[in-house]
Amino acid sequence: MLKELSDCIIVRISQQKLYLFSRGQVIKTYPISTSKYGIGNKSGSNKTPIGLHQIVSKIGRDASLGSIFKRRRNTGKRASLRGGGDLITTRILRLAGFEKGINKGKGIDSFARCIYIHGTPGEDLIGTPASHGCIRMKNRDIIELFDLVKNGIIVKIAK
Repeated sequence: MLKELSDCIIVRISQQKLYLFSRGQVIKTYPISTSKYGIGNKSGSNKTPIGLHQIVSKIGRDASLGSIFKRRRNTGKRASLRGGGDLITTRILRLAGFEKGINKGKGIDSFARCIYIHGTPGEDLIGTPASHGCIRMKNRDIIELFDLVKNGIIVKIAK
């Protein structure tokens, strides 16, 4: 199925990379950080789910670099981009799983688990597994990706 898609995102957990495809070609590659707890789909596991997803909402269009989000709302506070913690900063791309029993359904649903692609103040950890399930990006990178993609784009998260 993915070979037929011309515009999509592929996340490679083993490489800690996100690839943006347009017209079947990689147009951007970004370093990322997935879960420090590994791969998994269960609610409360803090693991990164695999499989096909879709970006269902884009949050934070006009937020300042380092803006802190709680429950998908801009708090009006800004994080130091040299700090750590599990903060969600700058932009959010919210994911919903497509595959029943893998990333969609009771107890395993990526949307209900609030799995995002988002910015982080822990930019020094990008390139290594460090998140609590989400896909973290450098703040300038998530701004760029946010501006390049549309709602509905397919995201394949693979080992």
